[in-house]
Amino acid sequence: MRLRHCIVLGYLILAALGAGGCARTLPDTAGFALENTITVDAPFKDAWQMVKGVLREQDLEIYTRDKRGTFVAYSKPRKFLGFMQRHRVKYTIELAPVAEDETRVYIASMRQVYGVTLLTYPDWHDRKTTDSQGMLKILQAVEAKAAKYKPLPKPA
Repeated sequence: MRLRHCIVLGYLILAALGAGGCARTLPDTAGFALENTITVDAPFKDAWQMVKGVLREQDLEIYTRDKRGTFVAYSKPRKFLGFMQRHRVKYTIELAPVAEDETRVYIASMRQVYGVTLLTYPDWHDRKTTDSQGMLKILQAVEAKAAKYKPLPKPA
């Protein structure tokens, strides 16, 4: 009787260890994103406001806006041919001060599709990006705003 309890306990322990699921590595998405960098003639705080304004003007959904200089924005989800898989573009924008009156604007765009695989829940999945038009449109709008930028005179 005691041996049978030990065997059952052993099977329960093995079942509990196996129920955790299979370990798997995340897919390698290196090289999926398109990247670009520009430098604008504006202080960091003003460049941050310019980028925020451009994202709102282009009707992008701003998911994250961090005062330290990071934005994550998404285009509106669309269906391919009206009935196929939904897709969107994720834009990651990082600002970094170069000098007192210059700011570097880095942008990366990643195409995402909504779907389910055998091992995942429904979610957005990264795919290789080939179209850089949206990213370039954002950068051109930031450059245009920076060209019109006139700093306020400092009080004496």
